[in-house]
Amino acid sequence: MADFIARTGGRPEAVFERIGIDAECLGQTRRALDLADYVAMMEDAAQETGNDNFGLWFGQRYQPQMLGLIGEIALAAPTLGSAIEHLALWFPWHQQATETRLTRRDGLLRLEYRILDGSIVDRRQDAELTMGMFANVFRTCLPSGWAPEMVLFEHARPASWRDHEAAFDADVGWSQGTNALVFRDRGLDRAMPQADLSRLQRLTTDLAGVAGSCGTPAFLDLVRGEIRRRLSAGALHLEEVAEALSTTPWTLQRRLAEFGATFSDLIEATRLDLARHYLRQAHLPLGDIAFLLGYSEASAFSRAFARWTGCSPRRWRQLSLQAMARN
Repeated sequence: MADFIARTGGRPEAVFERIGIDAECLGQTRRALDLADYVAMMEDAAQETGNDNFGLWFGQRYQPQMLGLIGEIALAAPTLGSAIEHLALWFPWHQQATETRLTRRDGLLRLEYRILDGSIVDRRQDAELTMGMFANVFRTCLPSGWAPEMVLFEHARPASWRDHEAAFDADVGWSQGTNALVFRDRGLDRAMPQADLSRLQRLTTDLAGVAGSCGTPAFLDLVRGEIRRRLSAGALHLEEVAEALSTTPWTLQRRLAEFGATFSDLIEATRLDLARHYLRQAHLPLGDIAFLLGYSEASAFSRAFARWTGCSPRRWRQLSLQAMARN
């Protein structure tokens, strides 16, 4: 990490100091790092280097052996298919408060990843880094020139979005419910170059031991994470969120009440956080932001934002961009 920040024109020590991360901790692949700090470090590195696609390009060079235990597990698996299954199973043990799934849809496989903690709003760099990491597991085993069928990201399309298509040699979908590599099942029976079943067993045991101290997001942050996932689809239903959290609507309402919150409160809070996040991205039109937040038209979003902040979205964006330029 420090090397890549420096190579792209940044000061790694300044990034680590601002986030409060011990640089030595980053070099210890078996030491747990708080997810919120890690994601904030990636976002700060993008700003420090002036490289809006920092996570994208860092991920393209991030080889499995650099991933610590989870990377070693993938490399030790007997086949590529097994490596992907182990990634899906064990990645949440490697990185707290995340969901990783291997699913099949429309004849294609999807290796999905998303952060469950709704309090972590700015997380684009982490998503692009992780998709690059996952792609490099495939590239380790398959012939040169392999590319996924498509790559999906939950964040909105950035300004330099064509770089993503070039990096993955694939079409890219934006503002999705999750991040995912979409691929065909060809080549999954190919042997991994460093396959070692006995080592694989030891590594999974080690990872389970290391991950034992990792926490899970607070309940309200889990709810906000599920709300965020569904915002752009339009109408939000408490029943859908309850099902995603493996509970009943009544129980969800009761637990929210215990925290002095309601479902509509969390929708508003999530929209406000994301609105600020999107408004800082100057290339996003207000109409697109309204859609991403689940509004049918820009005027409805503008009225809601003015109610929340006492300021129009356009004016808030202007002030925010001016402040960012000064810093």
